Amino acid sequence: MLVVKVGGSKGVDADAVCEDVAALAAAGARLVVVHGGSHETNVLSERLGRPPRFVTSPSGHTSRLTDRPTLEIFEMACCGLVNKGLVERLLRRGVRAVGLAGLDGRVWEGPRKSAIRVVDGDRVRVVRDDHTGTVERVNAELLGALLDAGYVPVLAPLAASYDGEAMNVDGDRAAAATAAALAARELVILTNVPGLLERYPDERTLVGEVARDDLERATRLAEGRMRKKLLAAGEALAGGVARVVLADARVPAPVTRALAGEGTVIA
Repeated sequence: MLVVKVGGSKGVDADAVCEDVAALAAAGARLVVVHGGSHETNVLSERLGRPPRFVTSPSGHTSRLTDRPTLEIFEMACCGLVNKGLVERLLRRGVRAVGLAGLDGRVWEGPRKSAIRVVDGDRVRVVRDDHTGTVERVNAELLGALLDAGYVPVLAPLAASYDGEAMNVDGDRAAAATAAALAARELVILTNVPGLLERYPDERTLVGEVARDDLERATRLAEGRMRKKLLAAGEALAGGVARVVLADARVPAPVTRALAGEGTVIA
């Protein structure tokens, strides 16, 4: 059992990822693909005259500010364009891919944040009307039924709140929760850098290995979205996943190379 998270940043080679996923599936791997959609959401937001807004929490994590109109743009870009684009690529390579949002069938479920605390200059303020949340439950029964029938689920990071509301969730953390729920041995998180960089953006400073006990120290090295990926890695390990690899999605056979140890291995 393997969970692959495909980053949504600019520069990710979706064709290379899908080619590799197809080869692994043909060899008998049980796979779930989780994806992001940040770049396409940003592009669509600009086109629709609602430029994206991002906020930073007091703990240093950056996230998209998601009011209801932004959530609808996110649904169009991520659950529509990105999800179906990946499904189409996989179908053309012979994979029985099924595209879903985590909202569908309550694949992912959790609490919606009624308010979030954000850093604004030298003070912290509270923002309300935010449609984001955290995945606490994974519908492993539904995913297992699809896997047992020979399908590869492709999941977009839109989840259901306990009240049935759609909410934007972090794809890396959702992938970690999924890997734990399905008792996956490994979680591969692909992005547009080779892994954790000691001195971002210098790719020559790749950190090849991080022990679980060193995650807190490694997080202090991380810039921007990499902090969330390390948080997700820690959650996956705590959930029983044996190994997490943060790796490059711009290269040929990115999943296979990640499984071979290319990137930042956290175990």
